[in-house]
Formats: sequence, structure tokens, C-alpha cells
Amino acid sequence: MNRRDFLKSTSALTLGAAALPFLKVLPAMASTNETLVVVMGSTINSLDIHRSGTNRPSYQVAVNCYDRLMTFGTKTLEDGSLSYDYDNLKGELAESWEVSEDGRTLTFHLREANFWDGRPVTAQDVKWSFDRSVTLGGFPTTQMAAGSTTDPDQFEAVDERTFRIHLPHASKLTLPNLTTPIAIVINSELALEHATDDDPWATEYLHRTPAGSGAFRVERWEPGQQLVYRRNADWASGEQPGAERIILREVPSTSTRRALLERGDAHISQDVPTRDAMELDAQANVTVISTPIENCLHVLCPNLNFEPFQDVRVRQAIAWAVPYEAIMQNAAYGRGVPMWGGDSKSPVDIAWPQPFPYSSNLERARELMAASDYPEGFEVPLSFDLGQADWAEPTALLIQEALGQIGITVNLDRIPGANWRTRALVDKQLPLHLENFGGWLNTPCYYFFWAYIEGNLFNSSNYHNDEIAQLVDETLFMAMDDPDYEPKIRRMVEIAFEDVPRIPLYQPTLNVAMQPDIAGYEFWYHRQLDNRPLRVS
Repeated sequence: MNRRDFLKSTSALTLGAAALPFLKVLPAMASTNETLVVVMGSTINSLDIHRSGTNRPSYQVAVNCYDRLMTFGTKTLEDGSLSYDYDNLKGELAESWEVSEDGRTLTFHLREANFWDGRPVTAQDVKWSFDRSVTLGGFPTTQMAAGSTTDPDQFEAVDERTFRIHLPHASKLTLPNLTTPIAIVINSELALEHATDDDPWATEYLHRTPAGSGAFRVERWEPGQQLVYRRNADWASGEQPGAERIILREVPSTSTRRALLERGDAHISQDVPTRDAMELDAQANVTVISTPIENCLHVLCPNLNFEPFQDVRVRQAIAWAVPYEAIMQNAAYGRGVPMWGGDSKSPVDIAWPQPFPYSSNLERARELMAASDYPEGFEVPLSFDLGQADWAEPTALLIQEALGQIGITVNLDRIPGANWRTRALVDKQLPLHLENFGGWLNTPCYYFFWAYIEGNLFNSSNYHNDEIAQLVDETLFMAMDDPDYEPKIRRMVEIAFEDVPRIPLYQPTLNVAMQPDIAGYEFWYHRQLDNRPLRVS
């Protein structure tokens, strides 16, 4: 498919024979207010967020089935929709907490709560769960490290309902990090009953059988088809959920998901493609909420392991060649925040993300290519995740056309979603690729930690800069009101402007479509659906 054909194509709005199996299991919306039907395009591959290989769609099980010590409050955005409030930390399983004067000792007092099997939640369960998260390795262990928690010796069960964390230094990220889907509290006694010498953390058991104290239990999981949540009537860490059951259906076809919502056979469609969001927003019988994802960017990544991209002039030339406005209109359909056209080579503040000082200027791009070590250009594959093809494919086609005008021949490389994370983020083997990363903790230093430090998961460009590494190390745990914080962050962003190992395209939105009588939807940084406040109004 060429660019012209792609941009002229339209999504199918009718239900074909492939949709019939879904309709047989989706209850009609009018059947009951106690059951909500949610459709999503992704596949849940595990019910254990700590397990190696657990994918992002699976994180929602941790959100809805487990408690964490901490959570965030709620705020109302300018458009009237609801969002988590990063500036309002609250206790969830923790009834109260204290921070020592030096900031290095955090003490949590647990509320009276029970796991689903009736056993009380204790500080020993919290310790075992945190020990597990920092020991199993991979993403969970790295995420816990962002909050300066890396060693089981840092966690102390003082008594049955008092839990303590000992830190090597004070950190602004530790408490917010305890709100993440990683920092769940597991029924340790039940898990240990299913542990073995080869599997001391019961990963095989918890992979299919959650053991939490959260607002919902998993009533049934049919991988690749559906997951059914049932309300926990004894949930102690918040208000009772508004729905008795949530049926989460995996429907790969975007047109089928859209048709199910329009017909009233689904209440909510999660993570709606931007084109569908635009078109559904014009309908009176559907409500669409599009929220800019904090600390998140869609980016074009030149991999510095590919020799031409070691020349900063080549990277800058690409940054000047990108057709930003066309991408915004044809890939984002106007839903997003522009991240090009900044006024200065030096940032005016420490807001993140913020526009980079590049715009579409082919003349400037050609000048930089002519002055580079590759004046005749070169050939390179441009890779993208087929699971994100709704924005990535039109973006790739537009970039392919633009880079061809400065001597860079681009071949499109479409990678199945199941293989993307390994090839792009783990092996980091893709020379030029489109990537999306949003940091869970809303500070610029946290984004740079993940995306600009060599070896860290989301630095798929294999970029290294000694000064940025030092600045991240100095600011990651520093209080944001420290007088040294702002100038260090400004310098960090200034280097990113100059070196452009990640070329920002735009800040995307998370689009959720629902029936007009659905209330309680709240945007969260982890981009998963929090089922707890959802209800029919």
C-alpha cells in the first residue's frame, strides 16, 4: 500500500461474519446496569505483572485486582473529564504514613483489610510482595529501583500492620512509585502454597490465578478472548465499585469494536484509534474522551549503532525534514499536542514534554546532509509496531517520502506487535524506528532516566552522553524545589535539543469511547482502564 492509497482508505463500519462470535457472548447494554462490557484490541498474556514477558495490556489486572500502599487523588481537567492528580498522594492500603526528618525512612500503617480468601492483609504480605518485585528482575525490578528500592533488606515488617521502607537517600519518587501497578500487595501465604524449589515466587500459579485484596476478582480468563471481573464486596481500600461485573472482550478488529459500541453491544471501547475517535466524537450517541498522555511522546528514533546516525548532522537533518504538520493531521487527526517549532535552542522552562526547536525545512535539512559524512545519502529500514499501525503506518509513509527528498532511501519494516518489544527495546537492533514512551512518574528527570540513559529499556536509540548521564544521576532523586534542579533540567533538555537521538513528533492522546450514560472514567498515567469508579449514571 502506498501513501496515497493509505490516506484515502477508510475503516469499515459494518459487522461481518467474523463479528458473530463476539455478539454471542456480549450481553446487550440494556440487559443490566450491573454488568459493563469493555472492548479492547490488545491481548492480555498474563495475570501476573511481575512475570517476565507480561505485556502492557495485562497491567490492568494489577490495577483492578490488587491493592497498593498508595494512590493518587482525582482532578477535573479543562474539558470536564477526570484524571489522576499527581500532586495529590493518598493512602490506599496504607491508612496513614510518616516520613522521617531526613527522608530516608518511610513508615506505613495498614488499614484493616482482607484478601479474597478472608485472610487479613499484613505487613509481612507487603514485604514478601516487594521482595518479589525487586528480586525477579526485568521491568518490575527496574521500576522499583526508580523509587530507590532495590534490596529486600530495605523492607521491614515491624508488626502485623506496620511496614517500613529504608532508603539510601531521600527521593521525591519513592512515594509516587508506590502507586504504580508494579507495587502490588499479594497474598503471600496463598502464593507460597503454590511455590516450588524451581519457582520460589509462584510465578506459574500467579500467572493464571491472581491473589489480591483489590476491588475486583478475576472470575474467568480465556486468553485471546475475554477476561471477566467480579466485584469484591469486602474491598476495604476505597468506595465499592459501581459495577458488579466487568466483561473485557479482546476484539482485534477496530471496525468491529467501533460497530459494537455504536450498536450498544459494548459500553466502553478502550484505547480507540485517533481516526475513530475523531469520527465517533461527532456522534450524539457516543462520548469520546481524549486526554494528552503526560510525560509521553511519539518519537522517531535513529539508532546510534547504525553508523550514519553517529553523525549528529544527519540526525539534525532528519529532524528538519520530518513533515510534522502532515503527521499531525494524517496520523493523529489533530488529536495531540505539537512538539515541533520551539522558539529557542535553549528551553525556556522545565516543562516536559516541550516543543523541540525544529520544524519542516527541507532546505536546512539538505544543507546539513551536504555538510555531513554522508552527502550522497544512504539506505535504511524504518521499523514500526503493527500493533500501533493506526498512527505509525501513516507516519512512516510520510517520513519515507520526506527523507527521500534529502537523499535517504527508506524501506518500511512492519513488525508484529508480539515481537516489537523484544526487537526494539530489549535487543535494540532497529536502525530507524517509531517509538512511544510515557513515563509513569511525571517529572522530566524520570523520562530522561528511562529514555536517554544507555542500557535502560526505552533508550532504543542506544544513545549515550556523559553530561546527560551525570545530570540524570544528580536530579533523579533531587527535590523539584531545590535551587539546583531547574538549571540542571534545562541543561539536560538543551542537550536533547542539540543531539536529537529521539525526534519528537507529537504528544499523543489516550482516546476512550463510551456510551453517554457511563460515568466515572478517569485517565491514569499507566493508560489502563481503572474499572473501580465506572458506573451507569
